[in-house]
Amino acid sequence: MLDNAEATAGGPFQFTDAMRALMSDIVAVCDELRHIDMARVAVSFSQARHSGLHGERAGVYPLRFEGGGRRKAMRGHVYEIPQVILNGREMLYIVTFMLPRFLDLSFDEKMVTVVHELYHISPRFDGDVRRFAGGKPYHTGSRRRYDAAMARIAETYLAQTTRPELHAFLRLDFSQLVARYGSVVGLRLRRPTPYRVG
Repeated sequence: MLDNAEATAGGPFQFTDAMRALMSDIVAVCDELRHIDMARVAVSFSQARHSGLHGERAGVYPLRFEGGGRRKAMRGHVYEIPQVILNGREMLYIVTFMLPRFLDLSFDEKMVTVVHELYHISPRFDGDVRRFAGGKPYHTGSRRRYDAAMARIAETYLAQTTRPELHAFLRLDFSQLVARYGSVVGLRLRRPTPYRVG
């Protein structure tokens, strides 16, 4: 059962709040991710269109174009990315998790997925994504090497965090969370679509 309601004490499991707390700890612990200010990263969930583990698990959506600008000239026109404001602050990124697919991964796969998405955030933290040289600018020349590097960061985090309770919920799958809490709730945001301004 997916919902967009607010969790109450003893009520449903607040997935995006739990993910935000975990991600905040990860970026505080891991040197490779300390450039990230989670106060300007929106954490969201979306319902997967079909069940099963195959398909998109999560995604990071930059709220700036390459170089950090909100506007970009494309095909003879100028486009702008809409602002996303949460709690009075403009967000630079949205990280969205596909449910229930993400929660039905193994614990290790969940941790690697979280680190994978955080690592996509530019070291400049300017609203753009991290880019690599070559023909595969988002995952280097090898997706396998990229994921192996993410696994090492996840392992480092698990070994060094002083707050293991923050990732305990990831040891449960979606159905187990629903059985325990009744439902899984959280923030749901649509990916902003650039619009033409000129």
